[in-house]
Amino acid sequence: MPGTERRNIDLGLEVEIVQKHHQRSGELTKGHVMKILTKSPKHPHGIKVMIDTGVVGRVKTILE
Repeated sequence: MPGTERRNIDLGLEVEIVQKHHQRSGELTKGHVMKILTKSPKHPHGIKVMIDTGVVGRVKTILE
């Protein structure tokens, strides 16, 4: 499931994010959503979140 819509993302959900400095390489980081930082309902590059390790990035995939 893509992470471009805020309604698909809940706290505690396991996701893969891309950090700003990894956008070119596309390197993904896995973690559980601790905070949802994007206020708008949609974002074309993914909703910005903070995962449980304190890393901030945009959601690329929601793991089930």
